[in-house]
Amino acid sequence: MRHIVAADRFVRQLVTFRSAHTLRTIGPMNKNIVWLLGAAAFPAAAEHLSQEPALLAEEVTVTATREAQKLSETPATVNVIHAEELAATRPAHPSEIMRKIPGVWINVTSGEGHQAAIRQPLTTNPVYLYLEDGIPTRSTGFFNHNALYEINLPQAGGIEVIKGPATALYGSDAIGGIINVLSRPTPDAPEFEANTEIGEHGWCRLLLTGGSGGETWGVRPSVNITHTDGWRDATGYDRRSFSMRWDQALGDDATLKTLLSTSDIDQQAAGSTRLREADYRRQPRLNYIPISYREVQAARLSAAYEKSLGPALVSITPYLRYNEMEQLPNYIGTPNQINTSRNYSYGVLAKYRRDFEPMRIRLIAGIDLDRSPGSYHERAITPSFETLASGARRYTSYTTGVTNYDYDVTYTSISPYLHSEFSPVERLRITAGLRYDRIHYDYDNHLSELATGNKRRPASTEVDFSHLSPKLGATWQLNATDSLYASYAEGFRAPSEGQLFQQGASVNTVGLEPIEARNYELGLRGRWGRMDYNLALFDLEKTNDVLGFRDDSGETTAVNNGKTSHRGVELGLSAALLDKLRLSGAFSYARHRYEKWEAVVAGVNRDFSGNEIESAPRVLANLALDYAPALLNGGKLVLEWVHLGSYRMDQANTPGQKYDGHDLFHLRGNYYLSREWEVYGRLMNLTDRRYAEAAAYSATNGREFAPGMPRTAYVGVVYHWGSKPE
Repeated sequence: MRHIVAADRFVRQLVTFRSAHTLRTIGPMNKNIVWLLGAAAFPAAAEHLSQEPALLAEEVTVTATREAQKLSETPATVNVIHAEELAATRPAHPSEIMRKIPGVWINVTSGEGHQAAIRQPLTTNPVYLYLEDGIPTRSTGFFNHNALYEINLPQAGGIEVIKGPATALYGSDAIGGIINVLSRPTPDAPEFEANTEIGEHGWCRLLLTGGSGGETWGVRPSVNITHTDGWRDATGYDRRSFSMRWDQALGDDATLKTLLSTSDIDQQAAGSTRLREADYRRQPRLNYIPISYREVQAARLSAAYEKSLGPALVSITPYLRYNEMEQLPNYIGTPNQINTSRNYSYGVLAKYRRDFEPMRIRLIAGIDLDRSPGSYHERAITPSFETLASGARRYTSYTTGVTNYDYDVTYTSISPYLHSEFSPVERLRITAGLRYDRIHYDYDNHLSELATGNKRRPASTEVDFSHLSPKLGATWQLNATDSLYASYAEGFRAPSEGQLFQQGASVNTVGLEPIEARNYELGLRGRWGRMDYNLALFDLEKTNDVLGFRDDSGETTAVNNGKTSHRGVELGLSAALLDKLRLSGAFSYARHRYEKWEAVVAGVNRDFSGNEIESAPRVLANLALDYAPALLNGGKLVLEWVHLGSYRMDQANTPGQKYDGHDLFHLRGNYYLSREWEVYGRLMNLTDRRYAEAAAYSATNGREFAPGMPRTAYVGVVYHWGSKPE
């Protein structure tokens, strides 16, 4: 009999990391084979699995409670993208994989930059929480809407998305949802994989991964080197990412998972630069701000220690983070600044879980601690420009001027929480949780206070926020395959340091209060015949919303005076039409409204109450048809349809000013030359459709569009050694 630690590690890989190696999709016969192989290699694992056979038949997720949990007993909308789907999609941008989730719209800005819309309008606002193996990639105080480009997404082991403020284990940021990117598990034996890819517009990418392992340890390094010249003028992009995961068993009842992730990104930024309609139609490759750029360095180090104590589990995860970004932003209209932000973080996630026999009671008590000293420096610039035939300006150079902002700020948060689950009857699972967040900012202004103009500066100060967030949910197992769930959850979002201390033209930003949210949800998921499905209805209301009005110079005035509603329905499905043919889809319909939007801006009363929120399409749809004929030798062809519905282009809902939406088609295919060699290709925007990644309207510039990429082809070669390709 092999060592018990090997058995525990086998179980952990089947359950905890099942998002990377799903068993449900391989069929009952193969499930039995996997179980028998596991039993032969690890007798203790077989005994464990025989006690909980449902784990082999059901989807298991890890995000809601930071450990393995049956999806059927999770009272929240959780969508999972498995490692197999990531490997098949090979996304060049996060949008290419995230749009497979119902109700999720990730657009393209520059390089791998993005904005997100998850039960929200498309926004850069801090209403989402981005995680890597359950650890926030940044602290709440230093939110970055481009967070997914700081993670090596193409080489991840899976992605889990929880919609809304659904769980007590996460606090501020998680109003719209949580995106948790899972690291790829370490191998049990030596393996190596090299993926070389080239494409149009100077695209080239090299992905390397591999590693080795034994009964009590495993290690996996991964490298991502990406370059593109960009399809628009002056939109080059370079990425260099490295990650190292090391798993170690410590005796018979404890494990340690260490993860190091680094990214170095250098990009010219134009993707979020909208063009006036005449230029969008005639010369979409144009870039109004070719002088813009963004340089990013990010590093994260964590060590997750878990120890079993009979019916209890202790988990302690200390972490370190570093983020630095220098940019000449292109999203503010007239370029007027160069800014540099830095953030050092250290913290710990700690929890204690205890299970009890009566009613399968589970109690979790934990605390999250985060301390993040940071700084922000901004210099004014005066740009030079040329006027184009359309009347737009193209900015070609600049000179630097005075310093607008120069400050240090330390963000500190202490967040204890309680989470409980119990089953008063066999089919019913009730979940309740309570989280308390205490947030403190210590702001030190190195310049004088400034109370006038478009770059106002608050005096040095300290700011505190606190919030108590309850959660309540229930799941009901209707039968062997279907379950119903309902939940009520409250959430909040404390202002970020940029919202508080980069005052701009606002009268008072230090006095901004947290956004509060209440979310009601009802869902149904399961299997009908050969189709898996998940259906969710949600009603999210935000109060104390931070409303922003941008004037013609690009400056934004922010006030706490808003109430918005976000209501809709989401449907995901996957069906085996034939043995070689599978259909999968993601659909959503939602309405996003300003229930209350009234403020005095620059002496003018603005009232948009009752209007639809801009950049908030009602309909999102994604449909993919997978065909795996024998002639592809294990490969498959995938035809994908992406639909984005129409949406309002301004807050005033000016009549006639709507983006019409678009429909795109993409084609992917791969072929295995042998066990070791694979070739693949993809053709994006198959019909070469002109479309916009973002659109807006203003009385000054009229209709503006950020053009999407034209038809673009990619091809690649993959070499696998040491394990059969998935």
